[in-house]
Amino acid sequence: MIHTSPLPDVEIPVMSLPAYVLEHAAELGDEPALIDGPTGRVLSYAQLADQVARLAGGLRARGFGPGDVLGVMAPNLPEYAVLFHGVAMAGGTITTINPTYTAPEVHHQLTDAGAALLVTIPMFLEVATEGARGTGVDAIFVLGEATGGAASVLDLIGEPLAEPVPVDPLDDVVVLPYSSGTTGLSKGVMLTHHNLVANIAQVLGATSLDSDDVVMAVLPFFHIYGMQVLMNTALRAGATIITMPRFDLPEFLSLHQQYGVTRSFVAPPIVVALAKHPIVDEYDLSHVQQFFSGAAPLSAELAAEASGRLGCEVVQGYGMTEMSPVSHLTTFGGFKPGSVGVTAPNTETNIVDPASGSSLGVGEDGEVWVRGPQVMKGYLNNDVATAETLDADGWLHTGDIGHIDADGHLFIVDRLKELIKYKGFQVPPAELEALLLTHPAVADAAVIGLRDEEAGEIPVGYVVLRPDAAATPEDIQEFVAGQVAHYKQVRVLHVVDEIPKSASGKILRRILRDQAEADG
Repeated sequence: MIHTSPLPDVEIPVMSLPAYVLEHAAELGDEPALIDGPTGRVLSYAQLADQVARLAGGLRARGFGPGDVLGVMAPNLPEYAVLFHGVAMAGGTITTINPTYTAPEVHHQLTDAGAALLVTIPMFLEVATEGARGTGVDAIFVLGEATGGAASVLDLIGEPLAEPVPVDPLDDVVVLPYSSGTTGLSKGVMLTHHNLVANIAQVLGATSLDSDDVVMAVLPFFHIYGMQVLMNTALRAGATIITMPRFDLPEFLSLHQQYGVTRSFVAPPIVVALAKHPIVDEYDLSHVQQFFSGAAPLSAELAAEASGRLGCEVVQGYGMTEMSPVSHLTTFGGFKPGSVGVTAPNTETNIVDPASGSSLGVGEDGEVWVRGPQVMKGYLNNDVATAETLDADGWLHTGDIGHIDADGHLFIVDRLKELIKYKGFQVPPAELEALLLTHPAVADAAVIGLRDEEAGEIPVGYVVLRPDAAATPEDIQEFVAGQVAHYKQVRVLHVVDEIPKSASGKILRRILRDQAEADG
């Protein structure tokens, strides 16, 4: 059976993303839109709208517009929203890059996305410059003081754009975040203006987030969760966003106390700290009405432990980059232990038997399929991967196994897909396996994810060494660490005699996982 949302549908206007997000900026005026947590620097709604229009004007003056892509490789700063919506207002596309990426990872994304401009900060300029070599990027700009041959972002500021560049909200891609999807290597997810506008409207329709709220934004804006739920949705609501460029527990807690944070959006590793770290008791978190966890599974036990200590709801939702990202969420006061919430407004969920393709009933476990206006247009330059994930009827096949109970709550119980979720970040085993196989001492390799209380899952590698190879596991781990972002590093590496495989040559990760769990 197809499950519809128990929540009422919401109106989804057909308009550009910046027009929707900043629609009320003028009337909000001097109200703080974003505050840089470490420095206290404030960007008001009026200043945000003005700077977005000026950046859009400057971009158009240099010929940047529809069909052009700008990469942003930066931590959470108030200016992130200016860059994001300035590019969108100019009719262009943003591709958001993880600032901890290595140069080869940056190079892949810039090349695949077809980026012409890149914005970063001085700390990441060296990696950004190296990653941009040999790509279509013809200029790099930095937030802050110009350095290292790069120009300042201020050089992009021009006269305010009088009229936004016309776009087709239903078809024009506004952002290209990169995701491993249900399997394989990183792919550009084509999200339209309408995809993002729809999901903002859906989230606001299911929550009570409004202009009285103060929102903590430590989860990165380059990630779809931070980009949409923390930045765009909170701005549309008229809330105040406190940005943190990196997570530091004492500062995180101090900012909650200082600004009276009412809604805090986190990932499971932060919930672990909130539940268990003694320093939490030193801070006043009484203003927080809800901690909302996303990006990775949160156990019912951990949510209950944190909730009991903090005296407020600790809930979770569900989604994917390919769904802009929210498809299921827990409404205020609607918490159910272990559930990721109910189907979002204007959205359908189908629980499907992976073997037969038939729909299943209430309480039966199957693959979770989702259909709604927030579902992506497809993967950039990858029709095959798009067809594997998005079917002709508009259903997105998530690769997750779950069931829906009689109250409409979704419970995720397993994964068909092989992605590892390390602290909310996607780690595709195939990427690490391919990299391990480039080491001269490695004859064969496999990577699995193992449960870890702090990280959710950690990448664990298995390698078969070539005859007479002298490399140690530590040597191979160091080799991998030098070529991937920190969250993709192989945390444990085992040398084995063979990698278990099926008759068709597919790695039997289940056998490796069962053996690892048996060994403790």
